[in-house]
Amino acid sequence: MKLLSPLGWLYGLGATARNALYDRGLFRVHDLGTKTISIGNITAGGTGKTPLVAAVANILVANGETVCVLTRGYGRKDPSERILVSDGENVLADAVTGGDEPVELARTLSGKAAIVADRDRVAAAAWTREKFGITAFVLDDGFQHRRAGRDLDIVCIDATDPFGGGEVLPAGTLREPVQNLTRAGAIVITRANLAKSTDDLTAQIRKLNTSAPIFTATSKVCGVSKLVDFLNRTHTLEPVEDLQPIANGFLFCGLGNPESFRRQLVSENFQFAGVRTFPDHHAYTQSDMQSVQAEAKNIGATSLITTGKDAVKLTGIEFTMPCFVVTSAVEIVDGKAFAQLVTSI
Repeated sequence: MKLLSPLGWLYGLGATARNALYDRGLFRVHDLGTKTISIGNITAGGTGKTPLVAAVANILVANGETVCVLTRGYGRKDPSERILVSDGENVLADAVTGGDEPVELARTLSGKAAIVADRDRVAAAAWTREKFGITAFVLDDGFQHRRAGRDLDIVCIDATDPFGGGEVLPAGTLREPVQNLTRAGAIVITRANLAKSTDDLTAQIRKLNTSAPIFTATSKVCGVSKLVDFLNRTHTLEPVEDLQPIANGFLFCGLGNPESFRRQLVSENFQFAGVRTFPDHHAYTQSDMQSVQAEAKNIGATSLITTGKDAVKLTGIEFTMPCFVVTSAVEIVDGKAFAQLVTSI
């Protein structure tokens, strides 16, 4: 037993009690008024959820829906303020006001879906439906946000670290006891390409949830762009082999699971001289980047490498060496069946 295990037990007990109040109708679940799909986690930290949110939104758009992604927007300056990050055509906020992941989603889904950051997703849904005529909502990180009703609960489980040590926060990274996976309507095992096998994990999940379809998904680098082009939104993704300076790059990122990102790059034959990690949702300063560049140069790196989530927080930062942004996407194994599930509700 860990020192923090008793606190984890109490946290889990509280989560279970809260769920029971929703299950018995003592806490009200609010219908958002139209098709709603939640993408969430049972653990804290990065599970590859954001690319899946974008993938589900794209499926709904292709099916003729007018889509809005509702997100809390962790790490933004004023979490109590409602921010229209994108109106479906234009990105209207920066990472400071809208949050890094909402802005990343807004850029990815530009011209396709509206993005709203609001901790009250029920009120945000009503406002967005009236303003934009939304016909489908995607709840970003919605598994524990039970106040907002949903037609389908999709839960992401990271193949490289499925249950965060098996204990609830703060002893482990589970947000609630793993038995609560029974609520999930579908489960996606993410980063399957980084695990030797997902057979044992699939069997374990099936014992916890006997009916939900289980999909596997891989993470894949789509291409690379120069930071200046990325920020100016003039970039086109170029194959990695066309950007030789990245071969001796220095990787920096602030992610929930930076090790998975590093392993993904290694699996796709990226070569880099070193790695520097920051806390998830870290707000970069000029001092941070001076330190990163000094470390990179000290070990002989000739360029910097980062993610789209990090890149949206680098506006106004000055660089003395080239910086490249790696763009990744999720690929669902049996994508046709997954799309059919998403569109059939």
